[in-house]
Amino acid sequence: MATSEPVSRPALVTARLMLRTWQVEDAPAALAVYGHEAVTRWLSPAMDTVPDLAAMRLLLQQWIAETARTALPAGRWAIERRSDSHIIGGALLLPLPPGNEDLEIGWQLHPGTWGHGYASEATYALAEWAFRHDGDELFAVVRPGNTRAAATVRRNGMHWVGETGKYFGLTLHVFRLRSADLDQAAAHAQLPPTFGAN
Repeated sequence: MATSEPVSRPALVTARLMLRTWQVEDAPAALAVYGHEAVTRWLSPAMDTVPDLAAMRLLLQQWIAETARTALPAGRWAIERRSDSHIIGGALLLPLPPGNEDLEIGWQLHPGTWGHGYASEATYALAEWAFRHDGDELFAVVRPGNTRAAATVRRNGMHWVGETGKYFGLTLHVFRLRSADLDQAAAHAQLPPTFGAN
């Protein structure tokens, strides 16, 4: 999905959020999200907890460069709450390894903002962007035990399609979103067998 010319990403605006390009100056707000163990515990091994401001700045520089050289619709965005211009998280559309054929949709929000519907709002903005750029389907990968993420993707209209060890060398549950799913109630989305059982 790489391109030789940098491709800019417009801000994606919703009722309460603006998903915009990351800037290095966002490092303090980004560190509040990606330095929080409650956020990154589910991202490892793809991403560990960011230890300090210098590491966060370096990571943002990498994300900015990655987004600039990645073909549309892929990229990374800061999630900014419009009411106070506060960055509350990050969002992504990225090719999944190893083959870079499947496009992952994801988000990470500061725990203080959980439960307010921001993940769903960001998901719809990203999905609409991806589908406008000829994306056929999007995938969310969820680690077993991450019941909060599984519930969120289901509320977003995503459907469980199975379990795989294909991505990141981990056993993950895979959820799919197609354009038509945006119009359907997610309450009927299937969960993996025994998901969340203790």
